[in-house]
Amino acid sequence: MHRFLRTVGFSTYKKKHQIDQLMKSLADHASPEQIRKIQLDEETNLCEVKAEMAPGMGVAVYGEMDDTGEIRPEYYVPYLISQNPSSNAECSIQRHTDRETYAGLLDEYRVGISLIYYLENAMEYREKRMAKESTEVECVNLSGLSVKGKILLPIEKTARQKEMDRAASKERNNLLEAAKNGNEDAIETLTIEDIDLYSQISRRVMKEDIYSIIDSCFMPCGIECDQYSVIGTIQQLELVKNRLTDEEVYKMSLECNDMTFQVAINKQDLIGEPLVGRRFKGQIWMMGTARFE
Repeated sequence: MHRFLRTVGFSTYKKKHQIDQLMKSLADHASPEQIRKIQLDEETNLCEVKAEMAPGMGVAVYGEMDDTGEIRPEYYVPYLISQNPSSNAECSIQRHTDRETYAGLLDEYRVGISLIYYLENAMEYREKRMAKESTEVECVNLSGLSVKGKILLPIEKTARQKEMDRAASKERNNLLEAAKNGNEDAIETLTIEDIDLYSQISRRVMKEDIYSIIDSCFMPCGIECDQYSVIGTIQQLELVKNRLTDEEVYKMSLECNDMTFQVAINKQDLIGEPLVGRRFKGQIWMMGTARFE
């Protein structure tokens, strides 16, 4: 079972035979608009069935179509599509070893790491490559699936503090960009700032709760390269229902480290009541839709 299948409202599907039946049913009852097919060679094709369970959320089933037009499911991926651009940083795409799936690598300095995500529109990318069209990425719409999360209260700030934070963040981003281009003064300034920040946090953590010090967080989690632990402020919130199981799923737009992306989590896996302005803390599997030039 895919660990994040419960995120899109299939928490009761736990046995392999149940999931196999579900995937076969989704493939058999797919409309022509849901099916996308590419011919890999003379004898092999790859079909994608996008089974939408709620707006912008569902399960993508992949397999091969035989001569009679029947699709034989081989694997599936739960998905969440975001309509809002998250990053326009330089992006490269590479194929996974075992399947016709792809990972994207964003050189995103705002989060301080090279951000790796699962490519949601891999079929579009493959079609462009086969047609020898441009695969330069203009921007990426990021989204994340979570199986466990909790709601934190926001940090109370005045309007002046918020303005100062935005100015400091903008200045740091400019320094990071300069350091990336080899500016030695910028590298030295960032090093001194990091030392001062570490010293400041070490003093404050003795008397304050850690979540009153850390406003947002974005860091790799576990051994899989596309999973992250995040703390972000909820900008938008929507409660949707899976049309087959009637399970409720929260879709949240988060602002984290000056970057905005969408996160989905099953209502029963979330501790606390989400509201706009509060913070979400949890582990996510990051995926993204690449928008090509």
